[in-house]
Amino acid sequence: MMAGLTIQLTDGAEKCLYQQIYEHIRDEIRKGKLLAGEKLPSTRSLAEYLQVARSTVDFAYSQLVAEGYVEARPCRGYFVNQAEGLFQLLPDDLMESLAAPEGETEKSSEKLSVPETGAGMGKILYDFSPHAISLKNFPYSTWKKITKNILVDANSEMFALGDAQGDGQLRETIGRYLHASRGVNCRPEQIIIGAGTDYLLMLLEKILGRHVPVAMEEPTYKRAYRVFQSFAYEIEAIPMDESGMDVEKLRQTKARAVYVMPSHQYPTGVVMPIGRRLELLKWAGEEKDRYLIEDDYDSEFRYKGKPVPALQASDRKGRVIYMGTFSKSIAPAIRVGYMVLPKNLLKVYKENCGFYACTVSRIDQRILNEFIKDGYFERYLNKMRKIYKVRHDFLLSQLRCFERAFTISGENAGLHILLTSRKHIPEKKLTEAAAREGVKVYGISKDCMRKENAEGLSYGGTVLLGYGALEEQELEKGIQLLKKAWNPYL
Repeated sequence: MMAGLTIQLTDGAEKCLYQQIYEHIRDEIRKGKLLAGEKLPSTRSLAEYLQVARSTVDFAYSQLVAEGYVEARPCRGYFVNQAEGLFQLLPDDLMESLAAPEGETEKSSEKLSVPETGAGMGKILYDFSPHAISLKNFPYSTWKKITKNILVDANSEMFALGDAQGDGQLRETIGRYLHASRGVNCRPEQIIIGAGTDYLLMLLEKILGRHVPVAMEEPTYKRAYRVFQSFAYEIEAIPMDESGMDVEKLRQTKARAVYVMPSHQYPTGVVMPIGRRLELLKWAGEEKDRYLIEDDYDSEFRYKGKPVPALQASDRKGRVIYMGTFSKSIAPAIRVGYMVLPKNLLKVYKENCGFYACTVSRIDQRILNEFIKDGYFERYLNKMRKIYKVRHDFLLSQLRCFERAFTISGENAGLHILLTSRKHIPEKKLTEAAAREGVKVYGISKDCMRKENAEGLSYGGTVLLGYGALEEQELEKGIQLLKKAWNPYL
């Protein structure tokens, strides 16, 4: 069962909202994206997910039931009906793309709050790490049960090397999850599973080639920057505005690939609007060897507005390389990441990287597959969304005392927010003052690729506050200490 469906609703369109929902689900069933017997989200949960009235979803479901696409089962919910014979209703070109062989139809880490000490500061009592997550509520007993059942049923095949791209069942499960939750369109053969983003980026270097000019948002995820540096890539730091990467500045470079985080940019927290996304896609489509690398690292956690589909969902020319991980949504120790390649890059992958063995244990892949397929992942994710939203809202309420001296941003998604000094107090003063009171906060300059950008006023005096690993009581005490530390600047 899925908690929500990624549906791009358009207010004020010719078609009313319930008709848009009805047509989306109908088309998903026709295309085989929703399988017979699959349970749809409840009307209440889908209405909350899409932020529409429950009656709107009721109307859409009633129409689907009336036309035979969906069956309503008393006290159980709505389920997809058998769809034999429905595929003849699809347009001929779509039928060809669904039926044709691959490639023939293309149209042009958690950080725990460990006490530490350092020069000029005492013991760290509260660590507002933007990378930390909560593991207190992880379903350990469920994970153990799945592991035990898989090992009991294991045979010699389980301990063989396996597919280089990853277990086929897991790739199919991930593909279905990405389509339902993020709108990603892909087949299982387009997915590559690896032990973390670093490994997948190293594979990407073999696919895109050596010495490729790459553009990155400034500031950016510094680890990815260092990985690209190790490839001897020429890296262009592109400044950002309130909508994300400045595409006009991008056009002034020789970049062939662009690394972006459109759903929740790290570290600024910017959510890229559809207009800017289309500009990036247009840039990528202007030449045949241009690609966008979309890192969708924490899109599961969004607290305001309607769900934002992945950039890949709007890609019609096969120019987006989509990357994700379960490190934040499940646990860093899982070490399972995935990359969705455009179809035109699959041949290059098989020629240049097909000999690499998958870096994730087959047993771990099977455990993860069962965890997702049997609905445990969705339930855990829903639980953590609620927990993180409570912490997110509580932290914002605690920060009201800072509103005169700081601007607050990046609060619509993810597991951290930003405070920027209105008086341009240097971040070093802010972080050191906090450390003296036993609180660790993170300056944004560490995420800048260029020193001159780190020292510029546009990023000056900005610190990151992560709340994933801190409970409300800890957040309250940490903010009280920050208030004491920053009192001279308030």
